[in-house]
Amino acid sequence: KNLLVDLGSKTEGVVAEKEYEFALDFIKDLNVGDKVTAIVVSTDNDKGQVVLSLKGAASDAKWEYFEEALEKEEILDAKGVEMNRGGLIVVVNAVRGFVPSSQFSRKYMGKIAQLKGQDLKVKVIEVDREKNRLIFSERHVSEAKELAQKDLAIQSVKEGEIYEGVVSGVMHFGLFVTVEIPVKDEEDKDSIGYVEGLVHISEISWEKVNHPKDYHKVGDRVQVKVLGIDEKTNKLNLSIKQLNEDPWHSIEERYPVGTTFTGKVTRVENFGVFVNVEKGVDGLIHSTKLDPSRELKVGEAVTVNVENVVPDQRRMSLSLVETQAPINYK
Repeated sequence: KNLLVDLGSKTEGVVAEKEYEFALDFIKDLNVGDKVTAIVVSTDNDKGQVVLSLKGAASDAKWEYFEEALEKEEILDAKGVEMNRGGLIVVVNAVRGFVPSSQFSRKYMGKIAQLKGQDLKVKVIEVDREKNRLIFSERHVSEAKELAQKDLAIQSVKEGEIYEGVVSGVMHFGLFVTVEIPVKDEEDKDSIGYVEGLVHISEISWEKVNHPKDYHKVGDRVQVKVLGIDEKTNKLNLSIKQLNEDPWHSIEERYPVGTTFTGKVTRVENFGVFVNVEKGVDGLIHSTKLDPSRELKVGEAVTVNVENVVPDQRRMSLSLVETQAPINYK
């Protein structure tokens, strides 16, 4: 653990022992006569030497290694270290980096936690020294052929078409889906291209969605309808709910004025109580039509009568139907 540096002065410089392990990968590639950039830690140790640090040079060398790997699209060896909500922390060439959940192939979707302590092949997809950000992709290795067909797949996507895909991420604002697009490969054979897309929370179901995780998990196969293509990112805007007709379109036919039915209370507000009519449709009992002495609770079954339906405004007015005889009834 000794590295001497000629400073061009009466005494030599020596790399501090505590810096040696950190810079070992950098040091082992040095040869006598190589020029290095070092930082002076102390001008005089107990042996009269100048104590140096190669931490900066070693750090620069590590970034240069990954920048070159990014440019050449090299395949690197990584080891899974720690799982977090967004993906897997890995170690590559003694440096910690990150593989987001969306950068794993379909075979690992829903199984990323199993990669902790395991070896895997990755490619660098982002290097940012200033932000100390190092991002890798596993799918750029295992699905290299499919990703090469992404541009062809983008050109083949048709707005309004329905495709199959796999949920690759679940966030509070929606579902990320890897969509499978039929394409012709270089040999004009039928193949599959993969394009990333987002099902916004408002496009998951016709009913109110509190969180996408209540509907799908990573790894689920789903059908999606393409609403559009983001030209800047080449990602798809998708919908699941539009695979089915909007229930409000024909609600008047199924629940004409005067219809009586039993539904469950879904929400209680100061201005009234909402009752579920069917999936995606809630009606309102206005507070003026409620008995002040009776407190309705969420989940309670109530019998109601349809008083008014306005499909364009997605509104249905209801009133309670008395199902129990009054106490003084004879």
